[in-house]
Amino acid sequence: MDIGFIGLGRMGFHMARRLIEAQHRLIVFDTSNEAIQRLVALGATAASSPKDVADRVETVMASLPSLQASLEVATGADGVIEGKRVKRFVDLSTVGSQMAVRIHDALGERNIVQLDSPVSGGVAGAEKGTLAVMVSGPQADYETVKPALAVLGKLFFIAEKPGAAQTMKLANNFLSATAMVATSEAVVMGVKAGLDPAGMIDVINAGSGMNTASRDKFPRSVLPRSFDFGFATALMVKDVRLCLDEMKSLGLSMEVAEAVGRLWETVIRDEGAESDFTAAIKPIEKAAGLVVGGSKGGGQK
Repeated sequence: MDIGFIGLGRMGFHMARRLIEAQHRLIVFDTSNEAIQRLVALGATAASSPKDVADRVETVMASLPSLQASLEVATGADGVIEGKRVKRFVDLSTVGSQMAVRIHDALGERNIVQLDSPVSGGVAGAEKGTLAVMVSGPQADYETVKPALAVLGKLFFIAEKPGAAQTMKLANNFLSATAMVATSEAVVMGVKAGLDPAGMIDVINAGSGMNTASRDKFPRSVLPRSFDFGFATALMVKDVRLCLDEMKSLGLSMEVAEAVGRLWETVIRDEGAESDFTAAIKPIEKAAGLVVGGSKGGGQK
């Protein structure tokens, strides 16, 4: 397929690269010329704006870091909405259902179909092509782009309803966010009581407490103190906030979600937006007066 791809950051670069390697022809754009040139070196063609991309292809994909970026790229001046050839906009970003519907409605006035297609699996999943790819939108357009999206990972068609895939993604990331801070509190408790954190993670992963944080994040990024899993705290906080907004709009109970949200607001305040989200353990450690992990994976008081 001829595909436009906008947003060539840590996730977008690898997704675009995999599409090129699968013999799709890519027209790419990013606000960073350096990012564009990395893809051009792999065989992509550079564009000068989102509109320029949408002037050249029928299918435009985007992987963007914020709601405002998605809105501007899709519907702003010189955006996809002004393209002459574009027929469908595949948004791989996480923007929440309300923004997805807003973009869907705006593009629909120009007869451009939107497919919500948020992904889960992080940079490693994008690199390996093992993302969970959630899609909502018209079935016929999904079938058109299905072969290209399959290059990125495992596909899940959620519903035709605009924003449905965004709701699914927020539910997933809320659980991921909860696992990270809950596991941090559990391990800090153990270390405070004198347990070995590496041993704790081994037991948790062999028992009923096993989760994505204990299985992946702690062994790779927390216990070694590298904090380099590849997902920014700002992005996790964005997703948690969006999930809280979604729950509130549906009139749901949010006791756990609100507690998780407060913890993540502390993390972004103390560790900064650009920190890796595995640094969520640091404020919990600080309050307990200890450090988990290190060169031997032990606890340090």
